[in-house]
Amino acid sequence: MVGQGVLRECLLDPGVEKVLSVGRSPVGSKHEKLEGIVRKDLSDLGFAEGELQGFDACFFCLGVSSAGMKEADYRRVTYDLTLAVAQTLARLNPNMTFIYVSGTGTDSSERGRVMWARVKGATENALLKLPFKAAYMFRPGVIRPLHGIISKTRLYRILYTFAGPLIAAAGLVMPDWVTTTERVGKAMIRVAREGAPKPFLENRDINSLAK
Repeated sequence: MVGQGVLRECLLDPGVEKVLSVGRSPVGSKHEKLEGIVRKDLSDLGFAEGELQGFDACFFCLGVSSAGMKEADYRRVTYDLTLAVAQTLARLNPNMTFIYVSGTGTDSSERGRVMWARVKGATENALLKLPFKAAYMFRPGVIRPLHGIISKTRLYRILYTFAGPLIAAAGLVMPDWVTTTERVGKAMIRVAREGAPKPFLENRDINSLAK
């Protein structure tokens, strides 16, 4: 869902010259500045190193829900896969800014009781050690999808169907707790261009950067 949002903003932004989508399925969009790599196994991108060079930023939005998953399985997708991709990109594009979509409540200590928060925290910590120009961890809370964007996670689709109006209202009453796919996308592009004052960006920071 976040990936759809940032892709939309990249394609609308006249300052973005080229977008390369790398994922396990086609993005479903066509645009003159959009190219795509589709591969079921993204853990080894050696086959596409030539195509991955020359980029200023990576917006890493791939992820899965931890619901019903064992920690080892969740870690393989969330930590192992992310680091495999990031290490390749850091080697090919040392001047790249890497932006990782994490979440509110992520556990930087890596020792808390909540499994997903520990794994996300370990992933963030490892990414910040890689030799990128800069790396930023986006920690959105509740994200309201806009412009026809739909989550690929069934549970989230059900939630947004029934709680959409409530989430929209909450965004007016508690703006620091709710953001949108549009704001996240705009904030990511701005951070790629200008940087940010800190590596961990919560909902309040994301909404501010999107203005």
